[in-house]
Amino acid sequence: MRGIQKMIEEDRYCVDILTQLAAVKSATHQVALNLLDSHMHHCVRAALTSGNEAEEKIDELMDVVRKVTKG
Repeated sequence: MRGIQKMIEEDRYCVDILTQLAAVKSATHQVALNLLDSHMHHCVRAALTSGNEAEEKIDELMDVVRKVTKG
């Protein structure tokens, strides 16, 4: 993000800035999906297996899926 801020301050070509913003968005989205995958395979699986807080974990998971997939 600092690099993008610097590009803006240097009055770089708008298309170049937008391209960098798209790259950042894509990268952060991929990180979010990887974290979601990890959460599902560890925390949610453990809750479902043990029966403890299973409903809460499912609700929590659905909330985060909605946030991650929101445009």
